[in-house]
Amino acid sequence: MDPAVVGSRLASAAIGPLLKKLLVSNVPGAGLPGSARGIRLSGLVTFRGEKRTLTEKDVRKLAATLVERAAAGPGERPFPADETEAVTEALAATLLSLGDLDMDDVQAVHLGHEALAARLRAAAPAPDGLADSSVLFLDSVTGAACRHILEFFTQRPGFVARTLVEQTRAQAALAAKTDAVLDRLPHPDSRDAAFERRYLSHLAAKHGQLTIYGIDLYRSEAEWPLDMAYLSLEATGSGEAEPPAGGGFDLRSTVHPAVRSLRADHALARHDRILLRGQAGSGKTTLSQWLTLAAAAEEPVEGMTYLRGRIPFVLPLRTLTRHGERLPAAADFLSAAGSPLTAPDGWVDRVLAAGRGLVLVDGIDEIPEAERGRARTWLRDLLAAYGDGNRWLVTSRPTAVRDDWLTPDGFTELTLSPMTRAEVATFVRRWHRAAGPDAASYEQPLLDALRANEDVGLLATNPLMCGLICALHRDRRGFLPRGRKALYEAALSMLLERRDRERDMGSPTGVELSEDSQIRLIQRLAYWLTVNGRTQIDRERAMTIVADAVPSIPEAHACGAPDTVFTHLLHRSGLLREPTAETVEFVHRTFQDFLAAKHLVERWDIGLLVGHAGDDQWEDVIRMAVGHARPRECDELLRELLAVADYAGSRAVRLRFLALAATALDHATEVSPNVREEILARTAEIIPPRSPKEARALAEGGRAVLHLLRGPDDLNPTDALHSVITASHIVADAALPYLARFAGHPNLSIRSQLIWAWSRFDAREYAEEVVARLDPTHLRYSVPGDEHADELLRLGLRPDHLEIGEGVSDTALARLLTACDPVSLYLRRRGQQSALAALAGLTRLSYLIVQTSATTVWSATDLPTGAPLVSLELPAAWPREGLRHLARLEHLKQVNLWRAPLLNAGAWFQLAVLTKVRTLWIDSKGLTLCPDGVTLDHVRAIHLIHNELPALDQLVRIFPALEELDLYARSGGKADVAALAGLPGLRLLEAGTELTGTEYLPPTVKVITP
Repeated sequence: MDPAVVGSRLASAAIGPLLKKLLVSNVPGAGLPGSARGIRLSGLVTFRGEKRTLTEKDVRKLAATLVERAAAGPGERPFPADETEAVTEALAATLLSLGDLDMDDVQAVHLGHEALAARLRAAAPAPDGLADSSVLFLDSVTGAACRHILEFFTQRPGFVARTLVEQTRAQAALAAKTDAVLDRLPHPDSRDAAFERRYLSHLAAKHGQLTIYGIDLYRSEAEWPLDMAYLSLEATGSGEAEPPAGGGFDLRSTVHPAVRSLRADHALARHDRILLRGQAGSGKTTLSQWLTLAAAAEEPVEGMTYLRGRIPFVLPLRTLTRHGERLPAAADFLSAAGSPLTAPDGWVDRVLAAGRGLVLVDGIDEIPEAERGRARTWLRDLLAAYGDGNRWLVTSRPTAVRDDWLTPDGFTELTLSPMTRAEVATFVRRWHRAAGPDAASYEQPLLDALRANEDVGLLATNPLMCGLICALHRDRRGFLPRGRKALYEAALSMLLERRDRERDMGSPTGVELSEDSQIRLIQRLAYWLTVNGRTQIDRERAMTIVADAVPSIPEAHACGAPDTVFTHLLHRSGLLREPTAETVEFVHRTFQDFLAAKHLVERWDIGLLVGHAGDDQWEDVIRMAVGHARPRECDELLRELLAVADYAGSRAVRLRFLALAATALDHATEVSPNVREEILARTAEIIPPRSPKEARALAEGGRAVLHLLRGPDDLNPTDALHSVITASHIVADAALPYLARFAGHPNLSIRSQLIWAWSRFDAREYAEEVVARLDPTHLRYSVPGDEHADELLRLGLRPDHLEIGEGVSDTALARLLTACDPVSLYLRRRGQQSALAALAGLTRLSYLIVQTSATTVWSATDLPTGAPLVSLELPAAWPREGLRHLARLEHLKQVNLWRAPLLNAGAWFQLAVLTKVRTLWIDSKGLTLCPDGVTLDHVRAIHLIHNELPALDQLVRIFPALEELDLYARSGGKADVAALAGLPGLRLLEAGTELTGTEYLPPTVKVITP
């Protein structure tokens, strides 16, 4: 029945007085003395409570009256006559349910009459057995009744007052919640927020594509989405990664300040300031792109959420100092980097002052050496103004600046590792997927060739070289050139001569030049850039250099105006690009070095080459010059390098020149036996190397160095370790027999280096030659990927000490842990969810380190309660149950919190519950957050890491029974220990911290320097 029909049968004048009998008339006003809310419906009906004026029988009579009046109207009855009693009973039950609703009058009015009617129908018994017309009548009359009931509520004297009170309190609650949210967020004004959205969108578009070298030769996109193409590489600390000599497991061996291997794109999650070194083409600039994209992305990038909310500033030094300009102040970051956007006044300052910046300084090595000191001063000024909270990444080639160049400024030094075979295979697969379906047939043959052809495999150590190898392999239908020089010559041929021809481009610029003519013109640009210590040149100057060279090259001279020739080279050679409308640069520095070396050899500027032998920007140029030189020229250049080494003022400089000569030897097409023997003999004079740095430099000499290294019987443990480091960095099959000779060495550091080198070689070959022969005593086996886990199981090896990397899948992890049931475990996982359930079944685990990202969700219930777990290092995220749940680990005595979130007040209370814990690793910043009254008198030893002067007086208050204190400074630092006089039984270990105030300590406090 249409509601209008019911409305006509039950006019307001008739239904109103009847329904009004259901509701009481005397109600309070605003209710301020008592309840602040409206009046409960159960208190408004007349058939409930102590003073009832209607009974349930009266309500049924009222319902019968309503039904009778509706049925008595003109026209057709709204329901069958024989269902009158049933309809009356159903309507009475619906009206009676008004007293059962759990709401008040204010809420009922807010709900509306239709929703209120639906609540009444739901609260009343279902009208079973009624005809459809009866059910429809009930629905209509209930809706009409609710409209009148709500009208009565709004007419009561106190209703408006109660509604205003309710609204006022709701608004106050909303304002409080809004303030709480705003307190957790930065407070940029609306213009800042709007600009940041535009800026991040601009960065995402600008840096969201990765050029895949060689792809643009074909009918495929030359650029690929960076989030699909990016390959995360490993970075290592300045020292070799190895466990301490005293044993296979030590919590201190995995944390600051001794940095070990980690994913390069996760490094800034652990270290606020990083100096990242890497060879040309190793992916330094691509890493900066990836970090920028992750910070600017609208959706969180997996594993990179630590960058959410950060504002990237990409500062390529080669662009900023093109004319020797003053490096930009913070306010000029955007304009200096060529951004087309104009920021609100003071925006950059506000971002950096709030500690929300991500400052990416790319290419210290790409500015002249004389300008690098000025660049460091500029960087230090920025750090002094904006150091706190912001993240800083500076990139450089390995030898551009000395080892401690930024260490006093709190920078952690990392080096991009060469690509492992597994990473090369991943890159090859991604490259062929990007190149399109026509390239698929070349993928597996190239993977086979890289394994079988050692010469080519040795070249595939970074993304640039891998991309060139993939392109050439496809271009040459599966055939690859041998050697670096041949590889570059083939790449130049592919780009300069065949690129447009194979794309059916014809001659779009109207200029046709042979490969040789183009090279001779472009190498003039490379020569000027190299001699002037630049990687960018003004467009006008570049045009002038080409114009001066055109008359001497007949083919180019015949093409017409030099400007036309320059435009052709710029747009069609594939070697040059325009980063801005006014500048020109090579698509990669390596091509500049190769062509500059060619021009220098043709001019035979040997004095210029040798005179720059100590300049890191010239090292690759000199090596390639040896490759370009004819035999007699090659001998002369190498002898000159040896002569320079003779006059070196220190062993380190001498080693650098000899390593340069040895590595250049591998590039020579032909060299006299006398010169080769002299270089090898002179190199042997600095063997064995004296430090890990010398060892890695020596390894650049390649396979020839292996013949100079002595065996384990002729070396003391230190020299043996450095020799193993050298051999393990020469990624060639010829290194395996030498490394295998040290597999049973009693020195743990040597065996640790051997297991760490596993990822650099073929997993199966290295496992059979080296890993299977290792003495497992106290040795922690590093397992970086599934193939390494499979090899351990295949060989029947069951190590007691394991370090399992992120590359090991959850399935392989479960298999390996079940088979080994290790005593100590260092487990690295990534992703939002950390699969730690495989730990629960371990029975022997005594030492555990878990490393995850700061956003990973994990559970303390996955930790093995049935194992004698003594030491635990927590990851960068708390367990979801909190720290107190660690109390279920009955044997737990040591907890390392150096990676964990900073201890806040709640965490201190939870930590106090762990009364069996005797040793803690904590950050000094958390001491000031410990609430008054919280003491941990069960803790006997503290390992304290700090950036600045730690609050040692807080230490005395929190740990009154402290017996041992180790101080670790992240980057130098001092500590005034006078406050420790209140701990007379203390044994103080100083580890990298300058102590003051020791004269105030009582004689019972022992200060020990390890």
